Amino acid sequence: MTSLSKAVLLSSVAALTFSFTAAAAPGSSLDTRATLTAASPLLGTWSLDTSRMPLPPDQRPKSVRFTFGAAGDNKWTTHVDIVYAPGNEVHSVGTAALDGTLAPVKDSPEANGAALKLPSPNVLVMALQEDGVLVSTRIYSVLPDGRELVETAVYPGKNGLPVMRTNYFTRVR
Repeated sequence: MTSLSKAVLLSSVAALTFSFTAAAAPGSSLDTRATLTAASPLLGTWSLDTSRMPLPPDQRPKSVRFTFGAAGDNKWTTHVDIVYAPGNEVHSVGTAALDGTLAPVKDSPEANGAALKLPSPNVLVMALQEDGVLVSTRIYSVLPDGRELVETAVYPGKNGLPVMRTNYFTRVR
């Protein structure tokens, strides 16, 4: 390898190393929480495709809508609106920081607390807690088209065995 080739290789490695360091540096314009939050395709309203649920049609909810909205200061507000098969409705809301800190959830039949992490702009991890007990973990992933959202829910089943359920949403707005 010539001296010039070594110099080019070393400067390329140094430039690459610097770019990774700059991207990971707190306060860097490339890696601010605000940028990650603002760029997230998760923000908006999503409607559950109830026809794909593994339940008999008469037991499926009539509709489920999630709305993820930026609440400032690295926090998101989540609204969940459910119309169950018999027609009764539930409207839940919670605002949580995206750092995994537990925050209250109001009017949810499943949980009274939630913790959120946004490991990448298109993935949200949500842990739901009821009275101090973890009741489920949800992973929301926006597909590359930006119009579809997949939810993977994990919760304890019978005999302590975990159950995994997948739900499919489409963007409303």
